[in-house]
Amino acid sequence: MSRPGPVSPDLKLQGRRLVRALNRLFPEPACALDHRNPFELLAATVLSAQCTDARVNLVTPALFARFPGPESLAVADLADVETLIHATGFFRAKARNLVAMAEALVEHHGSQVPRDLEALTALPGVGRKTANVVLGTAFGIASGVVVDTHVKRLTYRLGLTISTNPIVIERELINILPKTQWIGFSHRLILHGRQTCVALHPRCDACALASICPRIGVSGS
Repeated sequence: MSRPGPVSPDLKLQGRRLVRALNRLFPEPACALDHRNPFELLAATVLSAQCTDARVNLVTPALFARFPGPESLAVADLADVETLIHATGFFRAKARNLVAMAEALVEHHGSQVPRDLEALTALPGVGRKTANVVLGTAFGIASGVVVDTHVKRLTYRLGLTISTNPIVIERELINILPKTQWIGFSHRLILHGRQTCVALHPRCDACALASICPRIGVSGS
């Protein structure tokens, strides 16, 4: 994704402040999706669409025990996959995507998860957010900034964007944040969104970012 035009010094300053505060708050953030290798992370991230990470983590142990790699998943019966992932919602579409994704890995990538954004987003069921998660978490490659529902909500509240479009938000964050922070920033913001800056009733009185948060759109601010 290409960088947009220059952003204001105020936004750059807010970005630096938030990076410092979040780094102190979450010095070693981890991906919330349980996985042991890049393939498991890719499959789990596909399942996480419109589903909580906690629920995905309940489903994937049985899925990976039955289909431990792309070779076995590529030849899986769709009904079996659907049964195993039913609890994640949209299970029919997700099952089709998982099997087709595994087939593509076997046929075009030697059963390995590619370390390339374009190759990843060409896989069935894999969008830019999923590709960014896999590249950043599994390989330490800063391909972009993951924008999920937490990042979308918090970047607005924290004054980093006025957009509600994840593609636009990512483009803006790429220009605001140093590339060295792209991976960790999303992990930390997601953790903060789950623990403190929740959707309906954010715990502003207990927030470590309160002094630098404009609380945009927060009721009572």
